[in-house]
Amino acid sequence: MTYQPNHSAKNAVLFGLFSNLILVALKAGIGILGNSFALIADALESATDSVSSLMLYFGLKYAQRPPDENHPYGHGRFEGLLTFVVVFFLLSSAIGIGIQAIANLQKPQTLPAPFTLIALLGIVAWKETSFWYIRARARRLHSSLLEAEAWHHRADAISSIFGLIGIGLAWMLGPEFAWLDEAAALLSALVLLFNAYRIFRKAFSEFMDEDMYQPMAKEILEIGKELPFILGIPTCKIRKLGARYFVDLHVWVEPEISVALGHAHAHALKDKIKSHLPSIEDVLIHVEPVENQTHEALYSN
Repeated sequence: MTYQPNHSAKNAVLFGLFSNLILVALKAGIGILGNSFALIADALESATDSVSSLMLYFGLKYAQRPPDENHPYGHGRFEGLLTFVVVFFLLSSAIGIGIQAIANLQKPQTLPAPFTLIALLGIVAWKETSFWYIRARARRLHSSLLEAEAWHHRADAISSIFGLIGIGLAWMLGPEFAWLDEAAALLSALVLLFNAYRIFRKAFSEFMDEDMYQPMAKEILEIGKELPFILGIPTCKIRKLGARYFVDLHVWVEPEISVALGHAHAHALKDKIKSHLPSIEDVLIHVEPVENQTHEALYSN
């Protein structure tokens, strides 16, 4: 089994951390000066994001430790637990912002300053850029944790868009609609709740080894068809630990060949799979003799 620590993942988390720290100061300062609870709510969300990113950075260092005697499959499962931490912080932010927004709606409202609109435009642009940057890393590294972190930034951008719409409408419609700023904060809380569910659902599926890797399984079956001595792959099971995949296969070979040749065939298939799909950490192959099936019918999953 090979082990390759993923510095790219940690760098992406660090990027998000420093981005959030800068935004906390900007949002809080502009929100207080401009009398906008939507911006202050955004600042609170970015503050919890910063704590979350800090925990993720140190957690990733543990998750990427190599296998040892007590953890023969490595420590990648810890990455799934960290994703649940992201969900917890999203839920905390959503509930806190929602409660405060509802409380503020019961009080007299004043219009936010117009410069808060310019600030929100810049925040939306930056958070959306952060989303695409980290999401690209997540897709390349097959990391659910980074995917969750990316959607954390997208949720922040969406909440800022709600703030932008709320403040803009309040200025267009007049001071009696100043409550739209608080309504925008409440809508952003609902968006956070929805994203928390999306991230939790995917992370929980991975943690429970749910069968959700059919595209990769089909690629493996096609690779097997390219090797004439592999007569079929009746079983292909895939699990994901952190950003790496582990594959269990049953393969059919000619019944008359020696154990040594069957072993060689299995290794040839394993090497070909890993060369075509670098995100696969290991392939466990069980060799079985073929019995009276046609060559075309053997490849099933």
